[in-house]
Amino acid sequence: MSIKVIIAGFKGKMGSEALKMVQNEMEFEPVALIDPFSELTEYQGIPVYNHKEELADIKADVWIDFTTPQVAFENTFFALEHHFAPVVGTTGFKESQIEELIVLSKEKQCGGLIAPNFAIGAILMMSFAKQAAKYFPDVEIIELHHDQKKDAPSGTALKTAEMISSVRGMKVQGAVDETENLKGARGAEYNGFRIHSVRLPGLVAHQEVIFGSKGEGLRIRHDSFDRTSFMTGVNHAVKEVVKQNQLVYGLENIL
Repeated sequence: MSIKVIIAGFKGKMGSEALKMVQNEMEFEPVALIDPFSELTEYQGIPVYNHKEELADIKADVWIDFTTPQVAFENTFFALEHHFAPVVGTTGFKESQIEELIVLSKEKQCGGLIAPNFAIGAILMMSFAKQAAKYFPDVEIIELHHDQKKDAPSGTALKTAEMISSVRGMKVQGAVDETENLKGARGAEYNGFRIHSVRLPGLVAHQEVIFGSKGEGLRIRHDSFDRTSFMTGVNHAVKEVVKQNQLVYGLENIL
């Protein structure tokens, strides 16, 4: 029996890759596409809708969301309310919003996933950084993305920072009398260390975690050169969330 999938944001760069993946997976069946600006009523034989409310009575199992931070929370809330297990790659969620969605998912007994990054290599990079932080507490994060990315720092960088902080604790880095001759030169502060965001055309998604200690350094880096790198994780997530009864944050929680 196939897993019936709704895709929100199917015209975007990530959404279009997700649609290809769903179409090429024998276990999946795309049943609806959402784009608020589309004038199409169907795309490649799949019904297209402008508003999520039009999908309230559709029979579907999973809601894939690659939209924008402005609508992702409402979309995910709607999906959970209608028992469409959400697989969300849109970033920019507030911690309070994630907590609210987890509570709702428990009430609805509906699985789901919000993931800052679906690339398996990125998940390993974050895991390795967490391990390294136990022994190298001095750290900085540099994340690099294409210039159309809306939020900074990236969700992956924030997730990495959270994971590092869970084993590192609070430690203020840099000189006590450090000053910025240009505001923001040292990046955003997170629990005593810094996160730097780079936005340039030609980039896709890249992150480097740099550790320093007496007489040595350690660099952990992941690069996504093409958006197809995320689809293995999305595929796995779709298959897993239908087995779960609550939403989780981070792909590592269902690997």
